Amino acid sequence: MSHYVYLVRHGEQRDAEHGIDDGPLSARGSAQAHAIGRRLARVPFTASFTSPLDRATQTADIMSSYLQGPPPEPSGLLFDCVPSGPTPETPSVYDSYFSGVAEAEVEAGAAQMADAVSTFLTRERERKHTLLVTHSFVIGWFVREMLEMPDWRWLALRTGNAALTVLRLRRARPNELLVHNDQGHLPPELRTGGNWDLPI
Repeated sequence: MSHYVYLVRHGEQRDAEHGIDDGPLSARGSAQAHAIGRRLARVPFTASFTSPLDRATQTADIMSSYLQGPPPEPSGLLFDCVPSGPTPETPSVYDSYFSGVAEAEVEAGAAQMADAVSTFLTRERERKHTLLVTHSFVIGWFVREMLEMPDWRWLALRTGNAALTVLRLRRARPNELLVHNDQGHLPPELRTGGNWDLPI
């Protein structure tokens, strides 16, 4: 049977551009949370978890008014973190990012994500649908892990606010990335957080 894991990045945080680590959603972030809640309203969730940070818990609370299944439970395994440090294979373009990250932060993030992978990316005997409301780096790490990509690849797997990523884990077949960074439920004016510069 299949275990479907639905990864949702939190909505836009109010005043995030001022360097505030955490806080409530902006008005646009709240609208994003309502939109992703409506999108997932028909999924028969068997479990639901959220990062304990305010921007994620508020997103999960808004979503839960639309969703089937149990209310979201906070999990420290879904905190925003730096999942790994630089390796010899890491492209030099990321040197400036890692120059501002302490070794202790990397160690803590790596330990957290090792536990998160073993807890949430599980193969099940019965069909299961799990919702995780979390952060871009965490989502990138889960995707990288499932596809067995090099450690540094989480840096290149960005997700927008309230974007949807869906993984399918199966007992007897290869895992699948069904959806990544889908914002089709959001009108253009609500699409934020991807840091893209596309000519479309």
